[in-house]
Amino acid sequence: MQLNGLIFSFPKELKLFIAAFVVVLSIGFFTGLLFVNETTSANPNGIEEQYLGNELDEEATVMKFKKSEKEMLTLVHNHILSMSIIFFLVGLLLSTTKLSKKLKTFLMVEPFISVVLTFGGIFMLWKGFLWMKYIVAFSGALMTLTFTVSILIILYQLFVGDKSLQK
Repeated sequence: MQLNGLIFSFPKELKLFIAAFVVVLSIGFFTGLLFVNETTSANPNGIEEQYLGNELDEEATVMKFKKSEKEMLTLVHNHILSMSIIFFLVGLLLSTTKLSKKLKTFLMVEPFISVVLTFGGIFMLWKGFLWMKYIVAFSGALMTLTFTVSILIILYQLFVGDKSLQK
């Protein structure tokens, strides 16, 4: 079955349905990033403080305590499950776009690696491997970049890239 470029042949109502899904999904994804920025200042030391606490910092404006094992397992479990579904659905949509095979494969597979590195890294950081905060920051940024690029490609090819809708 040929999937490359199939998105151009979708009926208009399916394209609108996909676009609505992608836009709402993106709102949820980027709202989550606002939360991450609010709780960690989007930097490795903020990530460490969010999960390990800051009780020893007498100058901290907001007191944070080390997360419990139950909190950590819940966070890792919920994020890995939900984000794997998100990236599976985005990958399915992306598979129908017209892209080079290498780029498409990278954009479809990389987010799963980043999910494991980001949330596995958060758990390892909590376990005391402090250097993991850099892995978490890098993999989280890469995950966001691949999500954004994938969504932009999908939306572009749904409407702008399809010459039949420009009549």
